[in-house]
Amino acid sequence: MAAAEAAKAAGLLFLAAVVQASLVSAVIIFGGSPDLLLVTLVAVALLRGSAAGAIGGFFAGLVLDTATLSTLGLSSLLLTLAGYWIGRYGETTGRDRAHAPFVSVGVVTVLYALGSLLLHFVLGEPAPARAVLIDGLLPAVALNLLLTAPVYAVARRVLRPVSWTDRTSEVRLLG
Repeated sequence: MAAAEAAKAAGLLFLAAVVQASLVSAVIIFGGSPDLLLVTLVAVALLRGSAAGAIGGFFAGLVLDTATLSTLGLSSLLLTLAGYWIGRYGETTGRDRAHAPFVSVGVVTVLYALGSLLLHFVLGEPAPARAVLIDGLLPAVALNLLLTAPVYAVARRVLRPVSWTDRTSEVRLLG
């Protein structure tokens, strides 16, 4: 990934982290809250791959943890894992499929909630499972799915799609 493309992805994730921490996290609809940062990370990881997804997830999580004064590294860990695995999904199945962003956002929203709940429990912090899993998970998934199309369209416009056939790191068979 070129330096200009990396800067665009970093700027997009930084903007999403700041907007998430300052505005979006206060919005609660039907008991759930949308996660703009998670949806943006999915878009970046699908368009740029697993390495960019993991690096972007780490730094976006660090910005989010710093801005919200929550446990430092918790969001970084979860977003790093999410960015890596969504990037791998994009690399292996083809990011040009229309359903890929929606499937990715739905799955990663559920796994992010479960991972966050598990990490809070392990750290001995209050982890209200009922509020997270029963009351807020379905509305959060629905709100994130509503954000997916516009966020993915903006990310696709800002970040030019990578052609995986042009990669020089591919293995070439001799003979």
